[in-house]
Amino acid sequence: MKKNILFIFLCLFINLDMVSATDIKLAEGAKSAILIEASTGQILFEKNADEKLVPASMTKMMSMLLILEAIENGSLKWNQEITVSENASKMGGSQILLETGEKMKVKDLFKGVAIASGNDAVVALSESVSGTLDAFVSKMNERAKELGLKNTNFKNPHGLDTANHYSSARDMSLIAKELVKHEKIFEFTSVYEDYLREGTDKKIWLVNTNKLVRFYDGVDGLKTGFTEGAGYCLTATAKKDGMRVIAVAMGEATSKDRNKEVSEMLDYAFAQYKIEKLVDDKFSLGKYKVYNGKDEYVNVIPKEEVSILRKKGEKNIKATYDKKVDLINAPIKKGDDVGILKVKKDGKVLKEVKLTVSKDVKKANYLELLGRNMKDMITGNISL
Repeated sequence: MKKNILFIFLCLFINLDMVSATDIKLAEGAKSAILIEASTGQILFEKNADEKLVPASMTKMMSMLLILEAIENGSLKWNQEITVSENASKMGGSQILLETGEKMKVKDLFKGVAIASGNDAVVALSESVSGTLDAFVSKMNERAKELGLKNTNFKNPHGLDTANHYSSARDMSLIAKELVKHEKIFEFTSVYEDYLREGTDKKIWLVNTNKLVRFYDGVDGLKTGFTEGAGYCLTATAKKDGMRVIAVAMGEATSKDRNKEVSEMLDYAFAQYKIEKLVDDKFSLGKYKVYNGKDEYVNVIPKEEVSILRKKGEKNIKATYDKKVDLINAPIKKGDDVGILKVKKDGKVLKEVKLTVSKDVKKANYLELLGRNMKDMITGNISL
């Protein structure tokens, strides 16, 4: 009897370890779906991922990406007040009830987009970024091309059904992958409820349209969507044990279905996979001489981390590293390129990472260089 119990247990363990997304039939109710790991972009599951469909308010992920990039490059500021146009105030669908001529800070408008999916808020921000809505939409499509999106065409920044406005689950996941690189986004998308215009008679309660933020541990974004043409859509992201995954479902029949099927995709990812970090930005490749620098030597480090996604239960991945470091001349700043690191597995290059220095090094003055040369002569490090 004990042997039988042990055999059954081992069979269950082996079957769990060998389960695949096909075996458990993920996202059966969705027209299209995809599940990826965010840092590597590796696909864990896909279903009709390239089908052109109506994305509804998931469109706002691209809008938020452009708005964040405008803030980061200084052309827009969080505390900047925007005057709401008549065009923005007349938007239908989900909104935060903006009035023509009303002034609201960028931060509050962005909150209205990220939490409540405000169409009026995203139009007000789009006009501020590009001057006109048409110019902003052009920028959306330009950015789509830069990201390599092959099945996307935007006609507006909000996602209301419009002819020739479409995307795919794969393209939505790639926008999300780019968006989550901006950690600031989670200060907004992870909030379940908040208020705007507090202390006034026009106070409005915001409740996150993405209910998984509250009901699924680890979910901190990103964007829901619904129109008659799109059905119920959701792009959700969650992070556990250092691994961030992104799940997209399009064309679901109900909001309950989209939440359930996206949750099942997330469950699958976290049960089956883990991230193994091979190299991070604290990984020192050793000290290298700085010519004409106040510091004679500086540590060389990668500019970004390299992580590998692997199935749980698999052996740790053994990687090898080929480095090429250029001559380092002062002055030099942390972030400047000084070489390339190739990360390999079984002779195959997994990723090439640019190298930089661990700190800024200023150029030494004439007296410092003279003193250093005199010291080298005395200690025998150089000869005449």
